[in-house]
Amino acid sequence: MSAEAERKTETIPEWKEEEVGELTDFVERYGSVGVVSVAGIPSKQLQTMRRNLHGSAELRISRNTLLERALDAVDKDVEELADYIEGQVGLIGTNDNPFGLYKQLEASKSPAPISAGEVAPNDIVIPEGDTGVDPGPFVGELQQVGAAARIQDGSIQVTEDSVVAEEGDEVSADLANVLSELGMEPKEVGLDLSAVFSDGVLFEADELAIDVDAYRSDVETAAARARNLALNATYPTAQTTPALVAKAEGEAKSLGLQAAIESPDVAPDLVSKADAQVRALAAQIEDEDALPEELRGVEAPAAGGAAEEDTEDESSDEETEAEPEPEDDDDDDDAAGEGLGQMFG
Repeated sequence: MSAEAERKTETIPEWKEEEVGELTDFVERYGSVGVVSVAGIPSKQLQTMRRNLHGSAELRISRNTLLERALDAVDKDVEELADYIEGQVGLIGTNDNPFGLYKQLEASKSPAPISAGEVAPNDIVIPEGDTGVDPGPFVGELQQVGAAARIQDGSIQVTEDSVVAEEGDEVSADLANVLSELGMEPKEVGLDLSAVFSDGVLFEADELAIDVDAYRSDVETAAARARNLALNATYPTAQTTPALVAKAEGEAKSLGLQAAIESPDVAPDLVSKADAQVRALAAQIEDEDALPEELRGVEAPAAGGAAEEDTEDESSDEETEAEPEPEDDDDDDDAAGEGLGQMFG
């Protein structure tokens, strides 16, 4: 038997058994359980974080060995989380989804000063500008940590943005003192989520760090393209059927207009079309009587010449009545366009 197996099967004190039992109940009570790092968080801030999580998540801190025992005792495959129990950690449980939990923990982080010996979480930059510190030995301290500083206009000025530590560098005592004097807080304090087990799936932190707005935009774009594809393929669904019906209605109406089908639904448009053709034809004839009398009082076109044309001209005019026919296509296209307009809202 391995040393680890012996450690887990050995007799443990009653208080430890009770603690493991409570931790086991904790894990079973929540749909999502994760491991969070609490290293470097002052006790007062940790208590504040607990209170802020109340109602949405719960934090439980215990000895790492007991956390591992509890995870191993739960029949939910959550023992995979034991691989992330290292250093100062705790368990966090929630019935929210893992992505919501990650977002909540990231939003709850707050800036804090950095201490000597800590690792810079990112590049630390002392910005250009007036430090607000009176001339004195502090200018030398700034220069010693790598900042471009000098005395100017009665105060200590940083003449350009100065990188005094790169990401991953250990912060020296001198730099920690300088940053404290400037009131800079280059690190964030909060619960760092290492991994979450939810619905049989283990999520690591980098898998949960998604851009929600970009993700929502991608989903909306995909939905719009799918709907467009369904419309073009005439694929009926609850979302596309109204538009497909409107499109079919518009195409049927366009066909009825083109074929001059006497239908109650098409008749008003046929009358409007015929009226427009008559007016267009009358406008081309230099005769004030070319337009039928019953139409003259309704948006009558401007009168042409006063001379009357003979019967042959009238006969000729009747023969040329079909000349405006090319306008039919435009009218039909307009009708089809109306149908498409209805389809797309």
